[in-house]
Amino acid sequence: MDKVKFKIRPWEISDLKSLVKHANNLNIAKNLTTKFPYPYTETDGKAFIEFAIKDNPIHIFTIDINGEAVGGIGIHPQTDIFIKNAELGYWLGEPFWGQGIISNAIKQIIDFAFTHYDIDRIFARTFGTNIASQKVLEKNNFILEGSFKKVLFKNGEYLDELVYAIRRKKINE
Repeated sequence: MDKVKFKIRPWEISDLKSLVKHANNLNIAKNLTTKFPYPYTETDGKAFIEFAIKDNPIHIFTIDINGEAVGGIGIHPQTDIFIKNAELGYWLGEPFWGQGIISNAIKQIIDFAFTHYDIDRIFARTFGTNIASQKVLEKNNFILEGSFKKVLFKNGEYLDELVYAIRRKKINE
């Protein structure tokens, strides 16, 4: 099977229709924070795009396939005593799952983050029930650093949170 060609690029207001089309999916929203609502409306999409394009440098991108925004990936630098860390977040429209897109997008965003930010660690938090996300992080050499039992509360139930990370270099411990 040929690899799906995609690119990572900044969001544009013209992406609103495709953003809502792909984001308005319970199977995506159930694995993300409540900041990613379901149903996902045009109002949600417009607010998100405005948020995503306000920083310099841009660090929240769309995953673009044939000119259509089909997902998102971002790196979120931390502050204060966590300043040497950045959080990775991502999602992808369900029709594109299982094609290696997110795995390759993560590789690109890791390179971007370590090039553009003075950080030593990129971490990602995933629901304990999101096995696909855990596997894609492990495939990209993220190490499970912690497992927290029943600390997330979403849709009326407690869920586990797993924290994965990758480091620029080995830090003396």
